Amino acid sequence: MRLPSLCAVLALAASIAAVPLPAQQTPAGAAAAAKPETAKVVKPAPPQAEPPKENPNNIKVQVNEVVVPVTVTDDHGRFVSNLDEKDFKILDEGKEQAIQYFNRDRNQPVVVGFVIDMSNASRLQWKHYQQSASELALTLLPGDTKFSGFLITYTNEPELLIDTTNDGDSIAEKIRQIKPAGGAALYDAIYMALTKHKQVKGEPIEPRRILVVISDGHDNASKRTLDEVIELCQRQLVTVYGVSTVAFGDITPEERNLVRMAEETGGRVVSPLQKVYDDISGYLSTPSDDGNYKFAFGSGGYSSELAQGMFRAITDVAGEVTTQYILRYTPVIAADDTKKRVFRRIDVVVDYPNMHVRARKGYYPYAP
Repeated sequence: MRLPSLCAVLALAASIAAVPLPAQQTPAGAAAAAKPETAKVVKPAPPQAEPPKENPNNIKVQVNEVVVPVTVTDDHGRFVSNLDEKDFKILDEGKEQAIQYFNRDRNQPVVVGFVIDMSNASRLQWKHYQQSASELALTLLPGDTKFSGFLITYTNEPELLIDTTNDGDSIAEKIRQIKPAGGAALYDAIYMALTKHKQVKGEPIEPRRILVVISDGHDNASKRTLDEVIELCQRQLVTVYGVSTVAFGDITPEERNLVRMAEETGGRVVSPLQKVYDDISGYLSTPSDDGNYKFAFGSGGYSSELAQGMFRAITDVAGEVTTQYILRYTPVIAADDTKKRVFRRIDVVVDYPNMHVRARKGYYPYAP
């Protein structure tokens, strides 16, 4: 089944999000039918706060500028894209920092590393992931020089199949050619993505760097560890997004590894195969010799639902990457701060109710 064009979907979503919300109330029926991709916030004018006074005990240590991609959603999970710089606060180890750069433009420069599980565990649903990964590559790398990407696959060992390029077609075509076989060296593949690709000038500040990992989180062949690659992601200011290949009804402790990697770096994991039956009530109440499934495995109905789930998953990932706020700051750290050489925690705060903020949890500063 051919997926609808993501480019067309995202273009339509962007045009809808750009239209201001009407002031009058919408009838209840119409409100239920309309689900805009981007929520708009009606913001009261906050009182002008005095800028924090410079503390003579503070010094600027010699660390790189910290880039913090931020996603804000409302209670319905819709992206909120019309906040201003004054609506954000960044706390570094609990101390507010001055935001030196703020950007909410769509389609900001980015380098995308695609890391794809080609182990035997991915065989069952591979054709669905193959098509979806190809579409995602074409969407995130539309041919503009602002957008670059590379492709790594892994079995018992990782392999850099396509180095950094602006050509999304070449990555999509390579994804269509590969086939699963072998073990799983996920952590080694992440390490390769962070150390072996050809870097773009300015990376990871501008363009920023993200990894899209299509995997079940399982690893049985890596020399590197989960903690090692998470720390390296944090040191290099990389955000990880995961598309889980764990099938409906399966519970695997390894998937939690993928979730942890994403959450620690400010990303998230979407699980399209777990939601095949979300909109179907009572499917477990009808006994069947083949199992209690609304759609028979391998049937046209099952494949259609699976394809739609995959489409929603990659649309979510692509939508988040293109609607983030980008904040930057240079940390001001007290001279006697004992944590200035180790991992420092970041909190991003938005001063509005019912807003949910997702950002990286921290970073490792360079030694002064």
